[in-house]
Amino acid sequence: MSDPTYVPPKVWTWDAENGGEFASTNRPIAGATHDKTLPQGDHKFQLHSLGTPNGVKVTIMFEELLEAGHDAEYDAWLIDIGDGDQFGSGFTEINPNSKIPALLDLTGDTPLRVFESGSILVHLAEKFGAFLPASGPGRTEVMNWLMWQMGSAPFLGGGFGHFYVYAPEKYEYPINRYAMESKRQMDVLDRALADKPFIAGDDYSIADMAIWPWYGNVAMGNAYGDAATFLSTHEYKNLMAWAERIAARPAVKRGRLVNRNSTETETFLRERHSAADFEGLV
Repeated sequence: MSDPTYVPPKVWTWDAENGGEFASTNRPIAGATHDKTLPQGDHKFQLHSLGTPNGVKVTIMFEELLEAGHDAEYDAWLIDIGDGDQFGSGFTEINPNSKIPALLDLTGDTPLRVFESGSILVHLAEKFGAFLPASGPGRTEVMNWLMWQMGSAPFLGGGFGHFYVYAPEKYEYPINRYAMESKRQMDVLDRALADKPFIAGDDYSIADMAIWPWYGNVAMGNAYGDAATFLSTHEYKNLMAWAERIAARPAVKRGRLVNRNSTETETFLRERHSAADFEGLV
C-alpha cells in the first residue's frame, strides 16, 4: 500500500534525514565533500572497495586469477560508505560516480583508473586472458550475461532488498512489485542453467563471478534476512545447484571475505594485502 498522507511537492528538495538506513550514503550531487588521500600498497593493483555484491565480484576475480597462477597480486582497501569515504577527493578522482568498487592499475607507464564492477571484470579478464573468451560466440554469450546482471540486479538490490529490509516502513506495493521481478529473474537463471554447469556455457567466466554475489547469495539465504524463504528460492533447483557449486570454489571463499568488517559469528578482512591474510579463515 502507498502512504495516504504523502503528496509529492511541486519541486523535490533533498532532506538528508529521510531515506532510511542508508540515507547518509547518497546525495543528489556529485563531487568530493572533503580532502582524503587514498592509501597505496606495494602491488600493481590497488582496489578501493567494500564487500557488497558489487565489491565481491572484483575480489573474487582477483582471487580466481591468483588461483589460476596469474601475477595478479593486489591490495584491497576498505571504503566505508557509512563514514562517507566514497566522497573523499582521492576516491572521486578514480570514480567520479562515488560508488565502489574502483581500481587503480599501476602496471603501465601511467596509472589507469577503472570504475564500475563490470568494467573492472572485463579489464582484468582481457589483461590476463582469463575467464572471458577473446572472440567469437563464447565471448558474446559471457558479455550477454554480464550485461544482464548489471541491468537486472538493481531490481533485486535497490528494489526488493531495499523495500523488504532497509526501507523505514514496509509497504505492500513496492515489496510485491520487486518480489515478482526478483522471482522472474531467478526463473531466467534457473532455465538458463538447466543444461549447462555455468551461466554462459561449459566454462566458468566473469559472468558467473558477477551474478553469484547477488543471486547466489540470495538463493542460499545469505542476503536480505529471510529473503530465501520469502522468495521460495529452493524451488529453483538449477540455480541452487549452481550457487552451491560456485560457493565451494576456494577463490570464492576467499574473495567474499575481503573489505568487510567482522561480525560476532564470522571473521572478515577489512583489508587484503597478501595470501597470508586469509590464514585461519578459509
